[in-house]
Parts: sequence; structure tokens; C-alpha cells
Amino acid sequence: MSGTHPVLLAAIAGFVCALIFASIPVGPINLTILNEGAQRGFRWALLIGLGASVMDAIYCAISFTGLSSFFDHGIVKATMQVCSFVFLLFLGFKFLLAQTVKVPTKLDAATELIETRLEQKLHPHSAFMTGFVRVLGNLGVLLTWIILSANLMAHDWVDDLRKAKVACVSGVFAGTVVWFLILSFGVSRGHGKFSEKTLLRFQHISGICLIIAGLFDGANIVWHLAKHKL
Repeated sequence: MSGTHPVLLAAIAGFVCALIFASIPVGPINLTILNEGAQRGFRWALLIGLGASVMDAIYCAISFTGLSSFFDHGIVKATMQVCSFVFLLFLGFKFLLAQTVKVPTKLDAATELIETRLEQKLHPHSAFMTGFVRVLGNLGVLLTWIILSANLMAHDWVDDLRKAKVACVSGVFAGTVVWFLILSFGVSRGHGKFSEKTLLRFQHISGICLIIAGLFDGANIVWHLAKHKL
């Protein structure tokens, strides 16, 4: 995709990342849509997803802040590319081998505490605000986008240009909306058939996608090493 326009490439990268990572790990938003979509219908479930998508895009935009000068040094860029390879394989196998839809992390306790405090202070009553606040209090989402945005810039999939970053954030918003649209429709029309077991399958598929991306990343690193005879 070397010939692809930088803005288009950034938008595609953001869309694909969001589409994959929106379904893993299966956290509070997906489970909220799963539980409430069948009861309150498609519109309610989709509004929860839209609120979550807006906050996802905001976290992605925040993650790009301050990264401009970070990759001025070649050693930093190379290190991030290696870390990206390890990160993708680790997550891929973790979610491929998962036995439940929620894979516990060390951030869960802190996240639940923050979410509880935010909900007590903000009292979200609408579906949109429910999705927005739950992502706002999820430390794992912010951490994920910090890592992803750094990796996207390290691989030159997102240029150090404002319009490219805006395109990537827009792609992230579009990708999360598409996922939550599919999930909301499946839950509201499935009458319980769109179960946690189905979400677990999506998680396994996403894990396979991450492993493939990691292997591609590794092959790219090897190719660059061979090219420069290092």
C-alpha cells in the first residue's frame, strides 16, 4: 500500500484497527449491548454504541497528541516496530485461546471503580451517555489506543500530519460504529441467538486476524533487515 494516499491510508488503518479491537476484549460496552439490546431494541443498543464510538475516537485523538517528536529518532521507531510484532502476537494468541468472552486484566478493578464513580457523578440516563461514560472510565481503551497510535505512526501507516491523524480518528469512529451497528442489529433481531458464545467466536476470529497481522509485521521487519544487510 506504499502508493496509497497518506490520508486514505490513515483512514483505512484507523477503520481496520477499530473494527478488530472493538470486538476484543469483549468489555462492558459489548456486554451492555448484548444484555439491553434484546430487551430495549435496536435503537437503544445502537445509541449505546454511538456514545462508545465518540469516546473511542476522542481517546484515539488524545493518543496522537505528543507523538510528533517521539519518532524523530530511528532507534525509537525501530523499537516500536518490534514491540508491535510482539504485541500483536501476544494479543492474538491470548484472545484466540480465550475460553470466556471477558478476559480478565489487572486494569479491571481500577476500571470498575472509575466507572462506578463516573456513573454516580454524571448519572447517565440516556443510552448514548451510558456508552460514552463507560468508555470514558475504561483505562484499557485509552492504553490500547496509545499503543496502537504509536505503532501506526512507527509503521508510517499514519503520517505526522494533522490531516492524516484526523483521517485516522475518523476511520476509528467509522470502524467502531460499523461494529456496534452489526452487534446491535444482531442482538435486536436475534432474540437471544446473538449470545456470549457468538461474541466469543468473534473474539477468536479477531485473535486470528491479530496473529496474521503480527506475522506480516514480523515478515516486514525481516525484509527490512535483509534489505539493509543487518
